[in-house]
Amino acid sequence: KLKEKEAKKAKADAKAAAQKKEAEKKAAGGAGGANAAKKQAAAEEAARKKAESEAELSAALDAIRATPDGEKKNVHTEMLKSYHPMIVEAKWYQWWEKCGYFTPKNGTNKPKFVIVIPPPNVTGVLHIGHALTNSVQDTLTRWKRMSGYEALWLPGTDHAGIATQTVVEKKLMREQGKTRHDLGREKFLEEVWKWKEQSGNTICSQLRRLGSSLDWTRECFTMDDKLSKAVNEAFVRMHTDGLIYRDNRLVNWCCTLKTAISDIEVDYVELEGETKLAVPGYSEKVEFGVITSFAYPLEDGSGEIVVATTRPETMLGDSAVAVHPEDPRYKH
Repeated sequence: KLKEKEAKKAKADAKAAAQKKEAEKKAAGGAGGANAAKKQAAAEEAARKKAESEAELSAALDAIRATPDGEKKNVHTEMLKSYHPMIVEAKWYQWWEKCGYFTPKNGTNKPKFVIVIPPPNVTGVLHIGHALTNSVQDTLTRWKRMSGYEALWLPGTDHAGIATQTVVEKKLMREQGKTRHDLGREKFLEEVWKWKEQSGNTICSQLRRLGSSLDWTRECFTMDDKLSKAVNEAFVRMHTDGLIYRDNRLVNWCCTLKTAISDIEVDYVELEGETKLAVPGYSEKVEFGVITSFAYPLEDGSGEIVVATTRPETMLGDSAVAVHPEDPRYKH
């Protein structure tokens, strides 16, 4: 009887445990359904808010497009719930420029403040460094303007000389498979001016996009006639005053560009021995890092002078050989 009693109790306990487990399972299923419903509701709310935001943004864009360039946009509208730089900044600069807010007036008694933008090279477009330095210049100019000065911040771009020539030459070779020699001087200059217009316009658009308070009525380019005349005048005056002089000096001659280039445009390579390097204009690699010796016979036939050099091609331009007067090899 005791065993039967224990068996019945065990059976009852197992049944109770199974019922409890089933109840827990149903409860969990109910909670999961509630969570799923909450997620669905949250997703629908997020979609509704996104649609409202997009509709609001679209309406704001339509209002901006309806404002002609140079006209003040309507500011008596409801503020957007979130910040959109494109919406907030649009149309303002064209209006500032049309109103002449950045153009100082001549003939006033106000103190003058003038700075010239370091002209960006037309070899490319502006980068973060330009944005930083232009922000500093803009801050100074606006501060002076607000302090009662006739403030002028002069805009312009730089032709960049050899650097621009190189960019245009690479562009010609890439797009047309031609060199500047194939085009000729006049045609090549036309290509350079086309590049200047393209790159220069991009740079000026970037400066306007930054909100830079430049006086665009005085925009300059370093190859403008008036600037070229000013450069010539400055160099002539300095030469007349003895501050600069003209003389024969060693230069960095580029065999490809057919012109002298500055030290900053030269890449130096250290060689430890015989090395063949690719040189523009040569179909095969050229040997460097080798000392070549050759002899100049003396005029009276009494001997010869041996010269060792890494640049034997300069021999063709030699007109004399200088030796140290105390060198015992040449005492005779």
